[in-house]
Amino acid sequence: MFESAELGHKIDKETFRVEEPKLRAALLEAQERLRENGSFPVIILISGVDGSGKGETINVLYEWMDPRYLSTHAFYAPTAEERARPSMWRYWRALPPKGRTGIFAGSWYSQPIAERINNSMSRSDFDQRMDQLNRFEAMLVNEGALVLKFWIHLSKDAQRERLKTIETNPLTRWRVTKASWDRLKTYDKMQEVAGHLLRTTNTPWAPWIIVEGTDDRYRSLTVGKTILESLQKRLADKRDQNSPVAPPFSPRVDRLDVLSSLDMTQSLTKKVYETELATWQGRLAELMRHPEFKKRALILAFEGSDAAGKGGAIRRVMSAMDARQYQIIPIAAPTEEERAQPYLWRFWRHMPRLGRVVIFDRTWFGRVLVERVEGFCSEADWLRAYAEINDFEHDIWHAGGIVIKFWLQISDEEQLKRFEERAQIEHKRFKITEEDWRNREKAEAYHQAVCDMVDRTSSGTAPWTIVESNDKYFARIKVLRTICERLERELKVDPMKEVKVAAPRAGKAGSVKDLAGDETQDTKADSGKESKTQKAKDLRAEKVRAAKEAKALKAAEASGKASATV
Repeated sequence: MFESAELGHKIDKETFRVEEPKLRAALLEAQERLRENGSFPVIILISGVDGSGKGETINVLYEWMDPRYLSTHAFYAPTAEERARPSMWRYWRALPPKGRTGIFAGSWYSQPIAERINNSMSRSDFDQRMDQLNRFEAMLVNEGALVLKFWIHLSKDAQRERLKTIETNPLTRWRVTKASWDRLKTYDKMQEVAGHLLRTTNTPWAPWIIVEGTDDRYRSLTVGKTILESLQKRLADKRDQNSPVAPPFSPRVDRLDVLSSLDMTQSLTKKVYETELATWQGRLAELMRHPEFKKRALILAFEGSDAAGKGGAIRRVMSAMDARQYQIIPIAAPTEEERAQPYLWRFWRHMPRLGRVVIFDRTWFGRVLVERVEGFCSEADWLRAYAEINDFEHDIWHAGGIVIKFWLQISDEEQLKRFEERAQIEHKRFKITEEDWRNREKAEAYHQAVCDMVDRTSSGTAPWTIVESNDKYFARIKVLRTICERLERELKVDPMKEVKVAAPRAGKAGSVKDLAGDETQDTKADSGKESKTQKAKDLRAEKVRAAKEAKALKAAEASGKASATV
């Protein structure tokens, strides 16, 4: 893997003196065109062995290019703040916006390499991590980024000599530490791990460029010219960077799907609702204060039809939590800052630390819903978004996050009724807009998009829960109960005892299930059994009351006779 980088590549001073000015001028011109074009960012990874000249390479780039449009990020062992969040969180925050260049000194590869060298990560886990990083980089490229990955290489003897040279120079001695010499002892292990990493992550969309680091002039010219040629080629490429890679989904010929099969008649009386509300809010408050929750984070994602009651459900969840513990993120059309970043960037930056809660009112599923239906993104964008979203949610779960997703569904008739009510009630008029009325005309397209979304993004670690929301009371209780029961499973807490079943007021009893197959409410059969049991209890209670009344009546008659005798 490194044979070509151990041949002793060198550039003489005269050649460098001639090439450098031309390269600098061309880089500045390309950088200006990139800034004016503003359609993609450039991400440069500078990795390699100790003493290979990674820092000097970055310094040269700052000298040759306009530093106002460069940013550099160095990543070391994760801080306490970073360890409390998903591992990719700190890299997402450092991504450059479109039109800019970001240089990563060390990168998302540094930590896995270190863990593999000291044997704290198994080979299978390492391979799995590399596969995740391949998908991450594919997402960046699909979002338009130009990703350039440089590995600056030294042979073992060359590294030893270079460390000695740096250490003997009073101006650079500070750069060589005991850790540098210690890492030289693990050179062979490093080369084994690095070679495997480069082979498994050398992809067509983000290939590795291996550069020999023995000669400073050769290294600088090689990196500079590679960046220039890549930039020029990309700026000159007028092709559509996003083209469909697969046909759309097949139609459902029998019209049966996860939405059309719902029982929308389920409802609760106000009295039952108030009892259930107090029960589940109390349980949620207990779970939020459980010691095990400090090791987890909760991410609640609310999607649903217009006027389905997302706001009301969110308020009932909020009421059970400490306001210092949660944050609500309302999602609207992306801002200019957000449009300059990969799609998922604006959601990554709101990920909570352990022990905290984030509630999203509308979510990252906008790409496969409104953007798909309204044509705000290309077909290729929303087709690949399903896999990217699944990776995103898996990263959250792997870091201790608990993702609970709700889709609140109402019938067209109920939606029209609520729209008309909102238009008449003064304090609710702000909730209804022309866009809401227009969306009703695209109900079928949204129906199809929702079904596709549920089918392709409901996973074992982040299942969807569809909430029948024609009755707001029923919907709110189902949301609260689902959250509590999921937390009980995740925190390994015993379920709440003697939970009263939220019996429907009308229609058949429905089962509240998430789409991973976990039941969150009793089935019809169980409801029937409980109904018979309740009737038997009521009959026994009636007999007891009758016996007590008869006994009281006899006592009164006896008392009356005694009074007459006296």
